[in-house]
Amino acid sequence: MSYPVELKYTDDHEWVLLDGDVATVGITWHAQDSLGDIVFAQLPEVGEDFESGDVCAELESVKAVSDVFAPLAGQITEVNEELDGAEESINQDPYGDGWMFKIRLTDLSAVGELMDSTAYQKLIGDDDAAS
Repeated sequence: MSYPVELKYTDDHEWVLLDGDVATVGITWHAQDSLGDIVFAQLPEVGEDFESGDVCAELESVKAVSDVFAPLAGQITEVNEELDGAEESINQDPYGDGWMFKIRLTDLSAVGELMDSTAYQKLIGDDDAAS
């Protein structure tokens, strides 16, 4: 398990990588591990607007169907179309090829409300995870 220090995290188990006012979003190692093998991803549409905490995507695994929440308010600018038919990328590389969507933020200051790697690891009870 790893929780890269350059990312920010939500208590809903999404990660955020900020590049200017655009955030790349995916689910954490902990989330994909809890879900098990992901077999389908319903991603948002480019141009859709979301408020922080809105359900914006859905993941179906062999265990359950889980919602993915917008970590911050904004508009979807890109979705990872490579996941269509290759949803296992979310399990295999959640911080790389398994990214889900990009969102242009309406309020950059809200990024400060997200957790860093250490705080996220404490949230999930994994204080000793490598970062």
